[in-house]
Amino acid sequence: MDDTPRTRPPALGALHAGADRLAFAMSCEDRTGSLLATLAASKPGGRLLELGTGVGVGAAWLLHGMTADASLLSVEMNPDVQAVAARHLGDDPRLTLTVASADRWLDTYSGPPFDLAYVDCRPGKFHRLGDLLGFLRPGALYVVDDLLPQATWPDDHQPRVDRFLADTPEQPNIQSTTLCWASGLMVAVRR
Repeated sequence: MDDTPRTRPPALGALHAGADRLAFAMSCEDRTGSLLATLAASKPGGRLLELGTGVGVGAAWLLHGMTADASLLSVEMNPDVQAVAARHLGDDPRLTLTVASADRWLDTYSGPPFDLAYVDCRPGKFHRLGDLLGFLRPGALYVVDDLLPQATWPDDHQPRVDRFLADTPEQPNIQSTTLCWASGLMVAVRR
């Protein structure tokens, strides 16, 4: 079976070129992106959240699958990196880009709950998972990637991943499945 995505977001090439210019090597890969688009399509009119915009590759895939009446809030702490996303995706009225650390955003968010959260940074994944889950409505999807060893990992990162993989299935308010596919994924549903 060929699991190469058959359709891709139009802005993907420009986003990758922007990542190359900034030497940003932490964008989601195409198979993960294709899954994100599929999961976003399962939430028509939904409110989606991305923690860790990066240059916008994950956001592009989410937007690719979203319905016209859905919305995506994407949070990134590095304004220079997120500027690439703003340049190539910022005209999409479904997208709101926020410059803030995920920790600060988790401390201050007080809006309505989300139907899907894609977490591509440490907060909401390796710490503060409970805080993030509190912002998801029952039935919401929780998606993380980069659970298989990556060339970009610092030397002390594997123990974080190991703890996450050991502890997350014990969370009483989610049902999760890990996938040894793409960069290593977890897809969960908020109970």
